[in-house]
Amino acid sequence: MTDSIQGTPTRNLVAIDIARYWNYVLIENSTGKRQRFKMANTAADFDRLIQHLQSLSGPVRIGLEPTGDYHRSLAHRLLSAGFEVVSINSVAQARYREAMFNSWDKNDPKDAAVILEMLRRDAFQRYVDPMVAGTHDLQELAKTYYQVSKARTKVQHALINHGLPLYFPEMHRYWACTRNEWFIRFLLQFPTPRHVRALSKKAFVLAAWDVVGRKVNKQAKLEEMWEMAGATTALPHAPDCLAVEMFRVTLTRYQQLNQLRNELEARATQALGGRPEFEYLQTLPGVGPIIALTILAEAGDVRRFSHHRQFLKYCGFDLAKQQSGSYRGKERLSKRGNARLRLAFWLAGVGAVRMRENSFRDKYERYIQSAPDDADVRRKALTAVAAKMARVAYSLCKTNQPYRQFFEQSLPSESIPLSAAVGALVRPRR
Repeated sequence: MTDSIQGTPTRNLVAIDIARYWNYVLIENSTGKRQRFKMANTAADFDRLIQHLQSLSGPVRIGLEPTGDYHRSLAHRLLSAGFEVVSINSVAQARYREAMFNSWDKNDPKDAAVILEMLRRDAFQRYVDPMVAGTHDLQELAKTYYQVSKARTKVQHALINHGLPLYFPEMHRYWACTRNEWFIRFLLQFPTPRHVRALSKKAFVLAAWDVVGRKVNKQAKLEEMWEMAGATTALPHAPDCLAVEMFRVTLTRYQQLNQLRNELEARATQALGGRPEFEYLQTLPGVGPIIALTILAEAGDVRRFSHHRQFLKYCGFDLAKQQSGSYRGKERLSKRGNARLRLAFWLAGVGAVRMRENSFRDKYERYIQSAPDDADVRRKALTAVAAKMARVAYSLCKTNQPYRQFFEQSLPSESIPLSAAVGALVRPRR
């Protein structure tokens, strides 16, 4: 009998090991003949590769292992030329290489050979090009917001852990959230207690009145700040010293990053304002413009997933466990999906459980009712809430419907009713 797996391929297979400057290419044509060569990440080499592949008889399937973003340009050129491009999972390739060669030795020709063998066995994933799918702009906007948010958090930690203890430690009690812009404006004008006490109480209240914005009992709060500055533990900085100047530089940088973050949020709302999925996602508890943007940018068209379990696996929310003989491991999240989607749904779940009434908070409370003070149980409950958030978001985008709280009728197929959910009260039969 002929081995259908090891038989001669009916199409041309191309394995490309991606690197930053050079790519290793291994081609097996429909007759089984192989060809190896290296190519640079240049437009000229891209054109030569496309011309060579177009000269082959029969269909061509190209497999590549995503490496950073270095594969994006080549993959887009190949897709634009009409070739089929598939993706090879990095973890699967590493384990397949060890199984093939019984060694952890690694080099580019060997990686290309492994990719080709995985192509022969159809062990690949679908490759979705963001430029072709129309999500490239959204992804760049979401990633830029993420980088700005990370930079802002870094400056915030420098202010809270370094700046305030040295220059004005008593002001830390007024730090309420990351969006209290009046706090930064106040410190820019009064960075040290000496700047406050340089004015009389009445003059200080007048000078800071418009700086702090709208406040409940603003007069008493400003007078409290003036009194507090008289008994400070801050270092005795001169008002015009270089250290205070550097503190103001950090405050200005934080203010600029906050402003840039607000501009990106407004730009996201402007870019997605006409899409119904964007509006429906924001009806979910804990989902705002940026989380909705991240979901749409990273998930793309969720209608390509025929079942919500496929979408959960794409996010990395599917469960996996190890079993061998009599050993039975615990079920854990695979975390083999899109990490940005998991983060977005986790943050949305954290926001949802802090609200008063919604089905996500109800699910969270049912999970933790056995051990409310156990941090591990709370973490598992938040994970379950995040997975539910992903399921509901998938349903909203696929059916074009807004979210309805505590909707338990007309459950979808294979769903668990509330009476059979974890922690549900079991009523005795009469």
